[in-house]
Amino acid sequence: MHDVVIVGAGPVGLFLACELGLAGCSILMLEREPEGRSPWKADPLGMRGLSAASVEAFYRRGMLHPLLTASGVHDDPGADLDVDEPSPPRGVSHFAGMMLDPAHVDVAALPFRLPSPAMEGVMTNLEAVETVLSERASKLGVEVRRGVTVSGVAQDGESVVVQAGEHEYAAGWVVGCDGGRSAVRGLAGFEFVGTEPQFTGYVVLANVADPEKLRPGFNLTPTGMYLRTPAQEYIGMLEFDGGAFDRSQRPTREHLQAVLRRVSGADVTLTDVHLASSFTDRAMQTTTYRQGRVLLAGDSAHIHSPLGAQGLNLGLGDAMNLGWKLAATVHGTAPDGLLDTYTRERRPIGAEVLDWTRAQAAAMKPDPHAQAIQGVIRDLLGTRDGTTYVFKKTSGSSNRYHLGSEHPLVGLNAPDLRLEDGTRLGDLMQDGRGVALDFSTDRSLHASAMGWESRMRYAAGPARNDLGLGAVLVRPDGTVAWAGDRDPDREAFEQAACHWFGSPQT
Repeated sequence: MHDVVIVGAGPVGLFLACELGLAGCSILMLEREPEGRSPWKADPLGMRGLSAASVEAFYRRGMLHPLLTASGVHDDPGADLDVDEPSPPRGVSHFAGMMLDPAHVDVAALPFRLPSPAMEGVMTNLEAVETVLSERASKLGVEVRRGVTVSGVAQDGESVVVQAGEHEYAAGWVVGCDGGRSAVRGLAGFEFVGTEPQFTGYVVLANVADPEKLRPGFNLTPTGMYLRTPAQEYIGMLEFDGGAFDRSQRPTREHLQAVLRRVSGADVTLTDVHLASSFTDRAMQTTTYRQGRVLLAGDSAHIHSPLGAQGLNLGLGDAMNLGWKLAATVHGTAPDGLLDTYTRERRPIGAEVLDWTRAQAAAMKPDPHAQAIQGVIRDLLGTRDGTTYVFKKTSGSSNRYHLGSEHPLVGLNAPDLRLEDGTRLGDLMQDGRGVALDFSTDRSLHASAMGWESRMRYAAGPARNDLGLGAVLVRPDGTVAWAGDRDPDREAFEQAACHWFGSPQT
């Protein structure tokens, strides 16, 4: 019997498998698709933007350089880091198709940032992400079985059995990472609630007879929206039809051409359609991410429109948050209630993303009220405050878990603190343990930290930039769990360590 069965071998499932494998858990992955490669995962259809928080996760597990190489990114993320202040972001995405200028981001207003090898964001594709994660998972002993369709999930107080055809797979825990139409979610009885769609969207790879009739980039129109990329065969469209298109059917060339003509207002002609899919802005979320020994992550727990490219990043955040908590539970070292904090911390973040996509859909609606809102938003996005606000949302830098502390750093993603000897926080996190950084002159936390040596790394010394801290405790997911002043309180540190890592070793 495996420790954990993960259903779904996409990026979220693979990242979670790597986290659990890094912690020494035995993992079996069941994937419905018989092959890993697909034109939907390669450029241009598989193109995705990884946020700063997601890139940081790859960096902290030693997978940043492989990711950049697989993504065709040739910039050196280690260049120009011998400074104390972070540089402005290179790109900041868009809101409802309205592009932002990265020069307008107020770097000083961003929370607790330090220079880091992790870039502000990376354009990649699903194939590159899955390739890097698959290679790491294989090295960690993760077993992947493809062409397996799950048909049943049954649990008791001790284990879970996953049914797939004539085969049964037993595990201590099951995690559904099987996407927006999750079989695990339905079979385990999760409640799924939210809002119904306003539009049908289309992603199309097709030949356009007269591409000059379509403006490049995002185009909001009086009848919808269309996107034309430099790769002229790639087109995106939104039509506000209430989600009326029957998505069980593949859209025909005639239908796609008619939609494109309606939303663009141009008499454009599609000649050959190579690939096409549809989506909506239906926004749904489970009321909990855990039912007994069954958990959900990624699109299995929440679905929404792709506006703002938040889905992959949200799912990777789920995996990073869940991995170390589930591993500690498997190994019996987790303090009481640790696994329940997964829903408590991640569900509000998911709800914010759903509202973020709803707000964009409302602003894009082709009616006079929404078009008036667009004018207001464009004015706001032309200001430093407006652009900075959107960047905080899309980069993940504004995400904060409420961990019961008033310290402004606790609950945030930790900045890449660096000791004078050059050691970075990211370097210390690659084995998946938590980290205690002690900047005090007498290494006052050393004796205490040794009680959690198997679950936490201890590093001490003066810092290149300590942000006014005397010490900091960072969870394995990169979240600041506790922060101390120049004379750190040893008792407060021990209480925080017990709360997140369980009882110390004797």
